[in-house]
Amino acid sequence: MAVPHLFRCPISLDLFTDPVTLCTGQTYDRSSIEKWLAAGNLTCPVTMQRLHDPSVVPNHTLRHLIEQWLQLSCEAGGTIDPDRALIALRHSLESPESTLADKVHTLRRIQVLSAESPLKCAAFLRLGFLPMLLELIFGYAESRAPSAPSPDHVHFVDQALSCILKLLDLGELQCLNMLKEQSKLSSFLALFEHGTVTTKISLCRLVETMSSSFQTKELFTMLGHRFQLIRGMILLLHQKPEVSEAAIKAISSLCSVESIREILLREGLINGLLAYILHAKTQERASAAPLGMRLLEHLLGIEKAKEAILDEPQGITSALVKTLFRISDLEGSDSAVNSLIHLCYDSSEAREAALKAGALTQLLLLLQSQCADTTKTKARMLLKLLRSSKRTTNKKHA
Repeated sequence: MAVPHLFRCPISLDLFTDPVTLCTGQTYDRSSIEKWLAAGNLTCPVTMQRLHDPSVVPNHTLRHLIEQWLQLSCEAGGTIDPDRALIALRHSLESPESTLADKVHTLRRIQVLSAESPLKCAAFLRLGFLPMLLELIFGYAESRAPSAPSPDHVHFVDQALSCILKLLDLGELQCLNMLKEQSKLSSFLALFEHGTVTTKISLCRLVETMSSSFQTKELFTMLGHRFQLIRGMILLLHQKPEVSEAAIKAISSLCSVESIREILLREGLINGLLAYILHAKTQERASAAPLGMRLLEHLLGIEKAKEAILDEPQGITSALVKTLFRISDLEGSDSAVNSLIHLCYDSSEAREAALKAGALTQLLLLLQSQCADTTKTKARMLLKLLRSSKRTTNKKHA
């Protein structure tokens, strides 16, 4: 038996268990509306009216009606279909009669339900929401001129991507392989090029997710060989924190493929990384700098990457030496030491630049810190190398 619409909470879409009414006259299940209010929301979820009084009143009449309905259902031998309301949400998204604004509202309800319970996420997957959302968003993007999207279209894309990422958390990644179709792949790239900041963050997260499964490895590699995507991601490293961090995670995953790594280096990844590390240091984002430093350390095992950073004098001075010792970021210090060893071992120019930037002082401070013993061992090696170079330089001047 289908649950009557009025017997379902507008937030959870489940049968009411403890219906309560707000000052706006709208009724919700107590647990659902209390979560809504506890999250700092001061509006009615259905009407979006501001609440002049956040208190709730038990709706005894509705509760008694539901109890009577359940009793009659049991006596008649009926069973309740828990997926009926979710199927209605799918029909709303697929219906040509639904406006984009209607679809955005539906997507928001899906987000709320997905966050509420893993069982709801599993139900959405079972009912085919993931392939349907992928088809809607990338099929729709293909049919529009992406350079001038309407506000409703922007909201639709952002909300749909958010729902897709949430459902992908359960590991149904094979659905993403529909993006291997040329038209869908073109839609992905167009959205990345013309989308909002939120869209680009979501697409970066989608690329990172693809790298985690053998099922999507081919698609992941296809995207990594698209120059417009690579260039776009490198440009995002210069943006504000929430954008650049999503980009560097996606780029780190792309660097696992040698052919893509070469493309990234040719397109200026080293310069982008240095900008990212410097910006992270300026913003005092403790979690951001180590991510950039680890990737830089990994890349400096490649000759092209070494050449690129040696061509950037500010790279050694600002990004590496100043990261050697930071009390809030000893993890980044280890990567900075390793990177400088890579650079300075074979390059007198690198050693000279490091000395001018104050590497000796930074290393001495690091040795007095609480960093790991392995980091201290490598710091002593670097210190010895730089002191030797300094003595050689002084002798030449003498």
